[in-house]
Amino acid sequence: MNLKQLQYFVRIVECGSLAKASRQLFIAQPALSQQLAKLEDEVGKTLLIRTAKGVLPTPNGAALLEHARFMLRQLEQALVIARQEPGSIQGMVSVGLASTTLCALGAPLMRRMREKYPGIILNVVEGLSGHIGQMLRNMQLDLAILFSRDAAPDLPHEPLIEEDLFLMLPKESKLVPKHRKSVRCDEIAQLPLILPTAIHGLRIRIAHEFEQRNLQTNVVAEIDSLSLLLLCVKDGMGATIKPMSATMMEDRMAKGLRYLPISDAKMKRPNFLFTTQFDRLSPATLAVHGEIKETIKFLVDKKEWIGVQLL
Repeated sequence: MNLKQLQYFVRIVECGSLAKASRQLFIAQPALSQQLAKLEDEVGKTLLIRTAKGVLPTPNGAALLEHARFMLRQLEQALVIARQEPGSIQGMVSVGLASTTLCALGAPLMRRMREKYPGIILNVVEGLSGHIGQMLRNMQLDLAILFSRDAAPDLPHEPLIEEDLFLMLPKESKLVPKHRKSVRCDEIAQLPLILPTAIHGLRIRIAHEFEQRNLQTNVVAEIDSLSLLLLCVKDGMGATIKPMSATMMEDRMAKGLRYLPISDAKMKRPNFLFTTQFDRLSPATLAVHGEIKETIKFLVDKKEWIGVQLL
């Protein structure tokens, strides 16, 4: 077995077909099949099964895939470390962030990294928390901020902050009287709501709170795109429930919104910083890990990120 065979194997799985993988790898398909056969002989197990829709990993193949990805990432990091100048920190670090977290943390983190660690290339991946968690478990990310300890329970993680959730609606909306400074869950249940889809972690958190009170929400639209959701709210199509971070990148849009605390429910969302195995992190990843925590603390201390508590 060699690293080239592992690279071929990972690419085949990611492409879902030998033909597509051969084109991306610039290797003839018969030669690629031969390398895969050698790898299966070495392992002593079938790693892929052929279907009408392409190839899928067997249980043994899925187990190898996770470790192969990790080994290839380690090789890449080792080469970067070996090539870097003495005293400098270089390399690429992949960070997974949900859209709301990205709005608050993305630009400030990028600025700090460019100023303090110009040799580090920060690869920021935006996605739903479930997708980010899957990428982290598959060793496709170095770091990620997720909203549940169970997102990747076998990986090291630490609490960062806890975000308050607010009812958001246009400032001129008549859905809630202007003199109100907060709102109750039973009042929210009567409003037309625009929320993320049911697989979204935030939607699950909201649904749990209302189910405990035997309340049924009036959902008029389900949108996972944060920018589109906020645009629809601003246009008066309904209200939503979000943390304040959701509006931090859209200053113009935020000015047209009203934020009301929810008085009879502690609707909060914890944020956890996940890593791959901590003792195996590269110097570049350790640097980004530290800067994420420092950037969040700076934003909270300066009251630029409001409605949150450091944990």
